[in-house]
Amino acid sequence: MSELDGKTGHSRRDFLKAGAAALGAAATGRAALAQEGATKVGGKKIRVGVVGGGFGTSFQWHEHPDSTVEAVSDLIEERRKRLMSVFKCSKSYNSLEELIRDPNVDAVAVFTGAPDHVRHCVACMKAGKHVISAVPAAISIEQAEELLDTVRKTGLTYMMAETSYYQQPAISARKFWNEGKFGNIFYTESEYHHAGLETLWYNGDGSQTWRHSYPPMLYPTHCTAFLVGTTGERLVEVSCIGWGNGAEIMKNNQYNNPFWNETAFFKTDKGHAFRVGIYWYGAHRGIERAQWYGDKMSFFCPTPNGLGAIIVRSGNQTEKDDAGFTRQLSPFEQYEQPMWWKTDMLPEPLRHDSGHYGSHTFLTHEFVDALIHGRKPAIDVYEALAYTVPGIIAHKSALEGGIQLKVPVYAPKT
Repeated sequence: MSELDGKTGHSRRDFLKAGAAALGAAATGRAALAQEGATKVGGKKIRVGVVGGGFGTSFQWHEHPDSTVEAVSDLIEERRKRLMSVFKCSKSYNSLEELIRDPNVDAVAVFTGAPDHVRHCVACMKAGKHVISAVPAAISIEQAEELLDTVRKTGLTYMMAETSYYQQPAISARKFWNEGKFGNIFYTESEYHHAGLETLWYNGDGSQTWRHSYPPMLYPTHCTAFLVGTTGERLVEVSCIGWGNGAEIMKNNQYNNPFWNETAFFKTDKGHAFRVGIYWYGAHRGIERAQWYGDKMSFFCPTPNGLGAIIVRSGNQTEKDDAGFTRQLSPFEQYEQPMWWKTDMLPEPLRHDSGHYGSHTFLTHEFVDALIHGRKPAIDVYEALAYTVPGIIAHKSALEGGIQLKVPVYAPKT
């Protein structure tokens, strides 16, 4: 299913194909973002069904000029009503299974719990619906391969709604990369720090939600997208260290996960280093950010401690270090972050700030525009798995004491 080399888990040819596919998809997506007045497929709007009345309410299907919300669904009545109110939609269903039988729904936005993403996306595609899903794409290799197999068999569009791909600094980094300003990016690090998730661990009746003790590295995409979505590299090896404090609340959990925090060290198919830190506990401030180190230029996202975006450039100046040795003095400058959502990268109704550093309107537009123009979205199934699967293997490494493991890479069939 994964077209893997039997010895290393991948071949150089797979890496080259995967990287080219990712860069091609990203370039196509960016070009389409700038298009205006293109002919609609079939001359109609995309009719979206939205499933999940929590995070699912934070996208703009009802504002996009080429889409409309046809129906909504949630198992909980209060959430269904919220969906209907936000999207001004009068049609609701009690479950996803009912919604996907609606012949007027073209595509489904799946914003259910992470363990159910593949099951729900597969059901949608088997019912003939295109799908955009919340992250992660999957939580096991078996799920990842089932999702990929279904996309291939149905030929329908799948997209993962990874917000870090369209964060405003991430858009800037992608532009810098495409313009050659970084030179070679030899090292990247990213971090997703989100203490306090325990408030989401229990339902009103005291039962556990899917988030209870959820392993950090099974939610990797807010970090991995920063590198993979910029350069198209694939993550091919990993060693990961987990940390837990033996807290009573973590014992006997559904994932058998002992870790609050996990730190992974990845190797890319180009031989570059990438550190990912996902922390649910500790003395840190909430953030989703990255920093890219190049031999010509480096770029640092804003930090949660008050330092804004920074650019560092290689230069010919020198200085003395505290031991008196001469070293290169690289100048740095504050980067005035453009608000890309204000530009013609988006249709006019979507040119407003949105969730996760302005990414939600971009995700909305990318999915709708890909369907309208019959193209692959920037974060298609191969890109989604390139963000997701490395975290699955990283968690396995942490459970085995940090051993180095190969990461499978999935590429389109030829």
